[in-house]
Amino acid sequence: MAERSTLARPYARAVFEMAGDNASERQAWSERLARIAEVVQVPQLHSLLSHPSVSAEQLSDIVLEAAGDLGEPGRNLVRLLADNRRLQLAPEIARLYEQLRAEAEGVVEVEVLAAQELEQAQQDRLAEALRKRLGRDVRLQTRVDESLIGGAVIRAGDTTIDGSVRGQLDRLSSALVH
Repeated sequence: MAERSTLARPYARAVFEMAGDNASERQAWSERLARIAEVVQVPQLHSLLSHPSVSAEQLSDIVLEAAGDLGEPGRNLVRLLADNRRLQLAPEIARLYEQLRAEAEGVVEVEVLAAQELEQAQQDRLAEALRKRLGRDVRLQTRVDESLIGGAVIRAGDTTIDGSVRGQLDRLSSALVH
């Protein structure tokens, strides 16, 4: 994973710099990158991306046809990635771009894994508490993970807060063993 991030980072940075400070251009690039990433993850196309007999031009034509209108900048990016045999990095480029965008806009993406679906009021309270703690606006993404038994695990960048019953039991077990 680290190698993919290392290879994808210069592309994500370049796209971010092209978008500049224009909010609508940043949004347009988010949408372009998401479409490109979605296309290259299609299982039938995935095997073509690394096939040596498929030319870069053929790959870019296939991706551009499937992705729809990406505008000239998006088409140029697809062609560049195809020429460098880096199309398979599109999902990682999109992820890194979104991180750069969120950082520039003072927003942090927070993933919440909860044992059960969170009500909107709970999400609002959690977002407000995280906003105060992190000093940035918060975008919550919630998912249910029934293996947690109860509670939640919160991930914001490099920070993980494990408030799950499973995590508490693991810590208790570890403390009793040592």
